[in-house]
Amino acid sequence: MRKTILSAMLISALAMPALADSYPVTGAWGPSTSSDKGAIDCAGKRVITFNGNQRQDSNGGVPAYRNKSVTPAGPSNYRIVDQFSTGQINNASVNYTLRQVDADHIEMNMQSGGSLKLQRCE
Repeated sequence: MRKTILSAMLISALAMPALADSYPVTGAWGPSTSSDKGAIDCAGKRVITFNGNQRQDSNGGVPAYRNKSVTPAGPSNYRIVDQFSTGQINNASVNYTLRQVDADHIEMNMQSGGSLKLQRCE
């Protein structure tokens, strides 16, 4: 009986997905080159939302990402690896750095060389 319970516990533990890291920021962010403090109106703009270990993007071919890892890379800088799946791609990953400029501004520097400046949405 004891072996059966332990075996069942081991199997269920192995079947559970590994917990991913949470993002270092939360909430909705929209593109902005402004250095003004405070949140912006993101109506009609691209919005990237960070919530725990999930990231959603209102623009692009991949609407949702799941965080795989967050590694500090200096003050307010993080190396991030996200996983995603679409109808054609399964368990692909994307790497980028995220820099928290201040409470209202972040920058995402993509592996492909592109950079995205974002400001907190209202």
